[in-house]
Amino acid sequence: MNPRQLEYFRQKLLRWRQDLLREAGYTLASLSEGGIAEPDLTDRASVETDRALELRTRDRARKLIAKIDQALERIENGTYGYCEETGEPIGLKRLEARPIATLSIEAQERHERMERIHRDD
Repeated sequence: MNPRQLEYFRQKLLRWRQDLLREAGYTLASLSEGGIAEPDLTDRASVETDRALELRTRDRARKLIAKIDQALERIENGTYGYCEETGEPIGLKRLEARPIATLSIEAQERHERMERIHRDD
């Protein structure tokens, strides 16, 4: 991957990270506005369900931010864009679709097949 492509992905990852952090800030602000003031039990349950869903979403975003940070670190140390399993380059189309990818499509498919085979049903 050439330096221009690396910079493109670095900027893409930084923007994605910034968007996630901004959304987390909005969530924190909305959650800190106070308690649930709904007098109706059904309305209160609905608000609590919405808050729980938002917290789960924020937890997934937190994990995604960690993966973005790892991808940015790989850019810095020169390993970004290479499959962790095979060492082969990860295709640009795959990185465009999933810039945090650590496996090539082939390695990811093998990994998913193994998960299905060894999954406890």
